[in-house]
Amino acid sequence: MRHFGHIAPAVRERLFHQEPCGFGADSPARTLAAALGATLYSPATRPKLADDVLKQAGRGVVSMVLCLEDSIDDADVEDAEANLVRQFADLEARGAEAPLLFIRVRNAEQIPDLVGRLGQAGRLLSGFVLPKFTEERGAPFLEALATAEADSGRRLFAMPVLESPELLHLETRTEALSGIARTVAKYRDRVLALRLGVTDFCSAYGLRRSPDMTAYDVRIVTSVIADVVNVLGRSDGTGFTITGPVWEYFRSQERMFKPQLRRSPFLEGRAEELRTALIEHDLDGLLREIELDRANGLLGKTCIHPSHVLPVHALSVVSHEEFSDAQDILRPERGGGGVLRSAYTNKMNEVKPHRAWAERTLLRAEVFGVAKEDVGFVELLAAGLAD
Repeated sequence: MRHFGHIAPAVRERLFHQEPCGFGADSPARTLAAALGATLYSPATRPKLADDVLKQAGRGVVSMVLCLEDSIDDADVEDAEANLVRQFADLEARGAEAPLLFIRVRNAEQIPDLVGRLGQAGRLLSGFVLPKFTEERGAPFLEALATAEADSGRRLFAMPVLESPELLHLETRTEALSGIARTVAKYRDRVLALRLGVTDFCSAYGLRRSPDMTAYDVRIVTSVIADVVNVLGRSDGTGFTITGPVWEYFRSQERMFKPQLRRSPFLEGRAEELRTALIEHDLDGLLREIELDRANGLLGKTCIHPSHVLPVHALSVVSHEEFSDAQDILRPERGGGGVLRSAYTNKMNEVKPHRAWAERTLLRAEVFGVAKEDVGFVELLAAGLAD
């Protein structure tokens, strides 16, 4: 699979200076962590889940979480597990390429149980999402994952969700973060990414942000994100990929975008119309939040609606200017440091302070591609929607 692989090769050629690379479940963990993109959540109770998975794959989704936790009723867990087993078998029988699939479990015992019940279809499973992760609750999950991995002979990843009250409350945050850091470091090879559960953070104080506010406008949430990145997102080799929080608001993708795309898949100068449509349909906040995610050290995003996927991916593509700066900073002859004027002649690039940024940028460029010099977010979004 590849990002923007659902659009025609000729269109990709017009959009990209460097096209996104291909990757799969067997790719290096570093590549997969960067490539997760918009991870779409779906309740495990959906009766046509296999159809849904393949439909979303055809629309550009590369990672999905099939949820057995908060998105379903407590009384439906047993039926949801049985449904997952049937749907994985259906996907296996079809032989079609599926996204990276993860199961969000409620307890550690579900991990080896589900891996055993999936049988051969378990080859389609990339791992598990671990809710309300702390040192005390997280260790049993990771031990169960290690056991299931050994028994099945297949690589399985964990994506812990950081959403517990201990992490939110000021008096317990430092201790909670230290414990999480110890736990994930012990199982580093199995932890693909850390996910932020901002909805649970807000819930602890009876808060809910409106469509015109980002997670970063909620000061309590901002402080937690900052501390999580501070402890767990460092670029010194100890850090992990940390993904952005969920955006709760959506409208029908068809009603939002199709009127702006009927006459041409490449807009023919109608970019401002599409940009206006995005703002009018409550996605201006989402776009601002995606930009703030990356500015604050997060990559990828939890999504609960398909209409959020393409905006996340379009804003993840590396601009030609970013790519140019990153390449200049990382040239072998610059190893000794120094300062140089950017090729775009609008900034100074400091080789040593900007090296970690440049390395992250080139990894993002590998999986999301580099836009041509005259191609921006709107063109990328329009091409993806029109295909």
